[in-house]
Amino acid sequence: MAKQAGLGDRLFVAGYNLSGDIGSLGRIGGGVAGTQDVTGIDKSAFERIGLARDGSLEFSAFWNVATDRAHLRLSALPTSDQILTYCRGAALGSHAASLVGKQINYDPSRAADGSLTIAVQALANAYGLEWGRLLTAGIRTDTSATNGSSVDFGTGSTAFGLQAYLHVFAFTGTSVTVKLQESSDDGAGDAWADVTGGGFTAATGVTSQRIETARGQTVERYLRVVTTGTFSNAQFAVSVTRNDVSTVF
Repeated sequence: MAKQAGLGDRLFVAGYNLSGDIGSLGRIGGGVAGTQDVTGIDKSAFERIGLARDGSLEFSAFWNVATDRAHLRLSALPTSDQILTYCRGAALGSHAASLVGKQINYDPSRAADGSLTIAVQALANAYGLEWGRLLTAGIRTDTSATNGSSVDFGTGSTAFGLQAYLHVFAFTGTSVTVKLQESSDDGAGDAWADVTGGGFTAATGVTSQRIETARGQTVERYLRVVTTGTFSNAQFAVSVTRNDVSTVF
C-alpha cells in the first residue's frame, strides 16, 4: 500500500463523532509500559521482559458548545471508562486504534492571538491501545437488518481470537444487535457464520462497547458486520483487532 497522509481521519468518543471538533492528535501510543531487567550474572548483555500493556490518546479540541459536541462531551470529565477510536481514514478496512481509558484532563489554552484550543488525554484502563481495522466505512447507517460488506484480513485463519469495538451514534427503533460474521473464502463456498462471542449487547440508543472472544479461538480470513433487530435508523461504527499472536489482558 502507498504511503498516506492523515487526511480524512475520524475520532469517536463514547458513541459521539467529535471528528469535526478535533484539530490534531498529539499521541496515539500503545505497547508495554516498561521493561524489567532480568539479566543473569552469566550473561554478557542485558535481558529484558515486557511488563503491563498500556496506551494513550492525546488530542487537541476546538471550543464548540453545541449539543453533543466537544465542550459538553469532554468538559464533564467522566470518571467511568470511555471508549475512544481513532480512524486512519474512513474507508471500509481502514486501520483504527481503539482504547478503553480514563479521560484525565480538559485543559483549555487561550493564545495571545485569540485562538482557543483544549488539550485532552485518555489513559488506557485494563487493555492498552489496540490497532485494528474498520468493518464499517466510517459511520454506517442501516435502516433495517443488513449484511455488511466484508474485509479481507489477508493471511488465512488465525488461532488467537479477536477484540472488537462498537460506537452507536444515533438510533431509532426498539433495538439493534450488531454482530460479527466470518468466512474463509468470502462466502464463496464457506457460508458466513456468526463469530462465537462476536455479538455486541443489543443497543437502544447512543452507546459504545468492547467485546473479546476466547483467547485460543480460530478466526477466519474474512470478517463482516451484520445487524438484526427492529429499527428504522442505526448509525454506528465497528473496528476489529484480529490477533496474530497469543494475547492476554
